[in-house]
Amino acid sequence: MYEIARRHLGKVVAGAAMAVTGTAVAVAIGLPGSAGADESAGTGGPTGVAGAPGATAGGPAGATGRGEAAEGAAGSAPPPATVVPPAAEGKKGVGADPLTDDELARAEALALTPPAASAQRDVTGGRGPQRLGTRLADPVPGDASRRAEVRLYDYGRDELITRTVNLDTGKVESSGAQRGVQPSAHPDELREALELILASPLGKGVEEDYRDATGKELTSSEQLWSNGDVYRPYRESKVPAALTRCGEHRCVRLVTKVPNGAWIDTRNLIVDLSARTVARVG
Repeated sequence: MYEIARRHLGKVVAGAAMAVTGTAVAVAIGLPGSAGADESAGTGGPTGVAGAPGATAGGPAGATGRGEAAEGAAGSAPPPATVVPPAAEGKKGVGADPLTDDELARAEALALTPPAASAQRDVTGGRGPQRLGTRLADPVPGDASRRAEVRLYDYGRDELITRTVNLDTGKVESSGAQRGVQPSAHPDELREALELILASPLGKGVEEDYRDATGKELTSSEQLWSNGDVYRPYRESKVPAALTRCGEHRCVRLVTKVPNGAWIDTRNLIVDLSARTVARVG
């Protein structure tokens, strides 16, 4: 009885494997150019499925039938779907609607109105604070006015500035500054961090890794994709002396890669944006 069950199981498994194999071949035939896509994506060249034995008219019986079935299915495919453009966005949202583009621009302009803003500095050292983000503020009971909370960072004083503006009255209703509070990094800050890495002596290793991965020279930050966030020193067992002020200073850690290519490891390079220095950890 055991032998019968084992043979039966073997037939089922073998049949399933053949079904999967047949499906894979049919998909490969029905998707011309997949080998070229793999090659351009740096996966080590074409898979060779389209040119494998059995994919041509002279292949084993049944291969041609699968190709004809795939061609027939492709020929009867419905036309491409029509993309419906999104509805036009109004200048002002209602209730808990997300802030519109016009409201975002108005909120930031109102938050930068105080004269002191010109004395503040952004991540590049330019005049005015660094924009970090703007969100819809919590509603005030009994008041239907729309408000926005704007977060800014003054690199001149290493302060997080939070201002709440009333989008209906055009007034700044509250403003506060905090030190030692480091919200997530803005894309402008991450871009500046990458520039500082490439301009530092520690950036030579990044250039070498890029050359090894692409065979080309790294001459601009535009040749790398990057992302990252604020560096939290309390999560490290050992913090170099150059980074002991991170937390008070605004510091970030990046991950980088060649677009559609290899990763370039920059996780051990920490950028102190306040001091405009780069240090290695680990």
